[in-house]
Amino acid sequence: MVRRLDKTLSQADYEALATLRYTLRKFMDFSTSAAHEAGLPPQQHQALLAIKGNGVREAMTIGMLAEKLLIAPHTATELVGRLIDGDYVTRHPDPTDKRRQTLQLTEKSEEVLQQLSSIHLVEIRDMAPKLIEILTRLQAGVRQD
Repeated sequence: MVRRLDKTLSQADYEALATLRYTLRKFMDFSTSAAHEAGLPPQQHQALLAIKGNGVREAMTIGMLAEKLLIAPHTATELVGRLIDGDYVTRHPDPTDKRRQTLQLTEKSEEVLQQLSSIHLVEIRDMAPKLIEILTRLQAGVRQD
């Protein structure tokens, strides 16, 4: 459901929104380039991060991956197939539900993900002050006209 503001937007609101979108696009461009340099399409990098970021409490399934990446289940299945072909992921039957398959990262993907995550954290930490400033302005609705 889309929520709307009950006020007229100021020029400062538009500027903050535009700056936020620009900053996010710059990060996505950085992330895409970093993934390509590591030999991965960006979507595969995002999938590896989602699997690793799922933690140890519950093994990642294809359905969960689809949900995390906001993609259709059949698209997630194709993506996992490419990750398996590239030796980045292994697929195993779920011991409690044979209809489900769980995903595990390989040593190869752990190494690539470590490298990519390290440089992403550096980039995010560099961008953080600007993002915090923009988000604070947007949250507070501070007018700078």
